[in-house]
Amino acid sequence: MEKVNLGIVASEFNYDITYSMLELAKEHARFLGADVIKIIKVPGVFDAPLAVKKLMQMADIDCAVVLGAVIEGQTEHDEIVAQHATRKIADLALDYGKPVGLGISGPGMSRLEAHKRVEYARRAVEAAVKMCRTLRDDSSGETHLAGAGDFGESDSDSGSVFKDFMEMG
Repeated sequence: MEKVNLGIVASEFNYDITYSMLELAKEHARFLGADVIKIIKVPGVFDAPLAVKKLMQMADIDCAVVLGAVIEGQTEHDEIVAQHATRKIADLALDYGKPVGLGISGPGMSRLEAHKRVEYARRAVEAAVKMCRTLRDDSSGETHLAGAGDFGESDSDSGSVFKDFMEMG
């Protein structure tokens, strides 16, 4: 299996939380056999898209992860920051054709909730590395993306699992 080179963008705002996220992300990348070759620290989540763009432009970066914690304040500022940053990050992944794992917790959470969601870093690394490997052509020349068929449904009834789940609740 070919190595995956990963870049990480980590917000310094709420660094008591994002530091733990960064360490967990690096640990999980090693576990998955991916190399973290560049880490860029940015002042806050809102600043992340520019750093992601820089990573996406690097030829030796296969995928990226963004880490941050957007904690609720007295206004709706946390929602604006999270929405605009995540939208731009998704656009960059599409523009450059490289996966970006979103490890941003929030908005609308307390500091205590943010500490409990440090695990988002591991999920983001897992998603980015898996997508990177999925998008690489395998020996048969096919590219396989997970879809409804991976869960035992045919394409025609792929919505039935969701419908069944909703009816259970």
